[in-house]
Amino acid sequence: MLGRTYDEQVCSLARALEVVGERWTLLIVRDALLGLHRFEEFSASLGLARNVLTDRLNGLVGAGVLERVRYQRRPDRFEYRLTDRGRGLAVPVLALMQWGDTHLAGPAGPPRLAEHTECGGAVVIGATCRHCGQPVHPHPTDQRIQLVPGPGATHL
Repeated sequence: MLGRTYDEQVCSLARALEVVGERWTLLIVRDALLGLHRFEEFSASLGLARNVLTDRLNGLVGAGVLERVRYQRRPDRFEYRLTDRGRGLAVPVLALMQWGDTHLAGPAGPPRLAEHTECGGAVVIGATCRHCGQPVHPHPTDQRIQLVPGPGATHL
């Protein structure tokens, strides 16, 4: 999706950007997370040129983020459903939304809120230690997070 590839980089972020790094792509994923499934729904929501939307949807299908499912025959019509891989993008999408709400929302406030359906509380995306369960804040001044080579590192 990006103009160049990151084949020489051993980096999961670079690999993720190859799939979702184009600006319309994450907006399509956002709309799919909001329940849109059909080409015309995405088109109406985004106001995107049909050829660009087709290209982005095909890319997301090819990357395993969406699957194309027939919902009508004669003529054949398809809709786009999130796969497990696509549903896994809910956390980064919400994290980007949270960042935008904090730093870029207009004077009226955020345009959309993430609420817990059971109690109505605000959903906040954060980092937690998988081992001890302690919350950590991935900020340069918080020295409780370090990036270390993982099992897939070949040269860092």
